[in-house]
Order: sequence, then structure tokens, then C-alpha cells
Amino acid sequence: MRALMIQGASSDAGKSTLVAGLCRVLRRQGVRVTPFKPQNMSLNSAVTADGGEIGRAQALQAQAAGIAATVDMNPVLLKPESDTHAQVIVHGHAIGRMGAGGYHDYKRIAREAVLASYRRLQANYDIVIVEGAGSPAEINLREGDIANMGFAEAIDCPVALIADIDRGGVFAHLVGTLALLRHAGLSAEQAAQVGGYLLNAVAMLVTREPGREYGPDSEARDDAIRRKTASLSGLPLRRYPSVVSSASVLAACPSPDAYFSLGLDMLIAGVTATAEQGSPAANPA
Repeated sequence: MRALMIQGASSDAGKSTLVAGLCRVLRRQGVRVTPFKPQNMSLNSAVTADGGEIGRAQALQAQAAGIAATVDMNPVLLKPESDTHAQVIVHGHAIGRMGAGGYHDYKRIAREAVLASYRRLQANYDIVIVEGAGSPAEINLREGDIANMGFAEAIDCPVALIADIDRGGVFAHLVGTLALLRHAGLSAEQAAQVGGYLLNAVAMLVTREPGREYGPDSEARDDAIRRKTASLSGLPLRRYPSVVSSASVLAACPSPDAYFSLGLDMLIAGVTATAEQGSPAANPA
């Protein structure tokens, strides 16, 4: 698997943080990894070593991967100037100001810039961790899409769909996203390219300090750890062997490094297994 794409069922689902976490753990395992976001809409930007401008999240992800940020990591950056217009930055340099209609017509050119950047990164790294934008279920933007499933289809890579469990309605987000993708014209096989669901309870591995949720009361902390260990140990062993066998470590967190390393190793193993075997859940009836 030369690429894995992380898409979100909504904005702020945790895509950027999860990509950064995956880049860091892969780097620790000796894998040459790079982040990539085909199209980003953000006012928060960073300057690369070669003087170009990319999204700040991609600069952070590059740091997590232990490499210098380049314009290829975010070939298209849209910086909103109003509700209807944005400055368009391609390969780190502003090319002009466009409205929604003008940019829609420009997408064909932008697509070539995106694919050229991806090919350069793929040639120099073992794996590319790709971040989508917004939600792939925005079917009004499906035509000419270069940010989500349009890009995944172009390079034929597996997709992991994540949702924020803290927001509520998480399963409706996931099932609804896949249903809308089918409605937008994807075949069952293409929809099944969404290879797994990564609830943001897992994404919290890389966004929250382990143990902080228990508070300063040691008695309450010990009780919470016992309950969490029992809950994890009670999961079906056949379906969640790694979680069950590691329940005490995940619940008690002997050290932040052990927590992050184990949790992300399990996440990567799950994504890889899902991508290799296919996901029946990703093929709604």
C-alpha cells in the first residue's frame, strides 16, 4: 500500500491530527512517510523552505514525519477573502482571485497540479498519508472533485473515513456519508474503497494527554481505570484481539510514549487489515 487517504464525515472530524499522528508513528518505525493534502481551504498557512505557501496543518504533519515541508505537500491552497471569493495558491504561489464558478472551471488545471505533486512525493517516499477536505459527501462538489473521492479514485488508494464520536450521531454520519457517495454515482466497489471507520475515540490517541480525563483524585482514577480495563477486556476476543490483550495498558497508560505507540500501531494494523480484506460495512445495502 503506497498511499492511505484519511477522509472525514464532516469538517473538524480530526483528519489533520490523525494524519500527523500516523506520520509520526510511521517515522518511528523507520518508514519514509510524507503527508499530502490535494486541496486545502484555510487562512492559516506556513512558508516552506523553498519559499512557497502551504496549509499550516501540512507543515505540522511534515514536522511529525521528520521532513522539511514542501509545496508538493499541499499543491492547491484556497485562502478565503469573502463568502464568494478566494485567493488561489498553486504550488506555493498565488495565481489570482477566483469565485466559485471560476474555480470550478479551473479545477481541470488544478487536478494536473495535484497529480504532479503526488507523483513526485510517491517517487521519493515509502508511503503517502493523504488528507481529504471537508466531507466526501458534499455531492454538490462531486463533479471535478480533486479533494476527496475524486482524488482517491484517480490514484486508486484505500480510504479510511473518520467521524468525531464526541459530536453525537456518529453512525449516522458514517452511514449517511457512504449512502450519499452511492447516490452521487459511485458503484458498490468504489464505495467499498472507503476501507474502514476510525471513530475519533481512536483519534483521541493523538489529541489528548493520556490519563488527564481521570482528574487528580487518585481513588476515583483507580476506580475509573478498573472499569475501563473491564470494559475493554469484555470486548469480543475474536473481533478485537489486540484491544483485549492490551486492555490494561490502554486503560492505565504506563507512559504517554507507550500509549501513543501501542494505540497507533493498533490503528495502522486495523487499517491495513481492512484495506487488504475489504470492508463489508463499507458496502451499504
